[in-house]
Amino acid sequence: MKSVLASALLISTTMSASVFAAETDMNSLVEAAKKEGAVYSVGMPDSWANWKDTWADLKANYGLEHQDTDMSSAQEIAKFAAEKKNATADIGDVGFAFANVAVKKGVTQPYKPSTWSEIPEWAKDKEGHWALAYTGSIAFISNNNLVENPPKSWSDLLNGDYKVSLGDVGSAAQANNAVLAAAFANGGDETNLQPAIEFFAKLAQKGSLSLTDPSAANIEKGEVEVAVLWDFNALNNRDKFGRDRFSVNIPQDGSVISGYTTIINKFAKNPNAAKLAREFIFSDKGQVNLAAGYARPIRTNVELPQAVQDKLLPNEQYQNVHPVKDFAAWEKSARKLPRQWQENVLIHVK
Repeated sequence: MKSVLASALLISTTMSASVFAAETDMNSLVEAAKKEGAVYSVGMPDSWANWKDTWADLKANYGLEHQDTDMSSAQEIAKFAAEKKNATADIGDVGFAFANVAVKKGVTQPYKPSTWSEIPEWAKDKEGHWALAYTGSIAFISNNNLVENPPKSWSDLLNGDYKVSLGDVGSAAQANNAVLAAAFANGGDETNLQPAIEFFAKLAQKGSLSLTDPSAANIEKGEVEVAVLWDFNALNNRDKFGRDRFSVNIPQDGSVISGYTTIINKFAKNPNAAKLAREFIFSDKGQVNLAAGYARPIRTNVELPQAVQDKLLPNEQYQNVHPVKDFAAWEKSARKLPRQWQENVLIHVK
């Protein structure tokens, strides 16, 4: 690993656990994190983007114990805000549209990892409150035992006779971005989600919109015919449950490429452990860990092992994916989604 983290292990310093380490002093940060001894996360479960390898590495290299409580982006921010100085979480992972929401609510603290200059400007907060560690694109995963012709486009979804699961639209970043992807495919964008709302209303009216949670457990049990997920989640499920059983496709008439960012709780009980976790996530090894979980690393100069590259979809599937260009507009649109979804889509679910 090219990061200074490796050499930091060789140097021992003494520091009170209550003292915050200087961001420029990596050795002090490591020692302070070791004294805290644990990092508690939300929305960063083992199965999501291969977080398990990162937690295992933090345990092996620095002795950090770890525990996660899985929840949506909105729930993470609400938890930070509600608990304040009684914080039970140190770090979370939220969708791009929720990053500035967290900052505005005053529940984050900044930390710029040593690889900060290698993170694109569009993918980070100038003060260091957030930075995307990995990107994903919205994809379809189909159960081949239940779906004869796996969909390859949004129009296929509308014309097919299978049930489609999205998840908790309005709360979960993955589900919100599924709506945004459908908007791109149907003439809309982050400023105009109406084409997507109309699309899903039609899907609901014909009885093809399922309210079954597209969790890994439900997908494995065969309770989901087609799910709309981030590609890294879809590919993980495909390989875990069998490539013969499941197909994964990026919708060819339009999708969205976005990402997730860590947010460090302003009131964290283990702030140095949280900062060290972010440091490791953006290191070479941390970025490879994410790629091994089918997430595309934000640092494009990191060399991926061939076995990791083979897990990903071919580049040609990504010819019609759209990045979010107007972040403020997308944040505004995402805030309106819960009510729009309830009033225009869920009322038609059969």
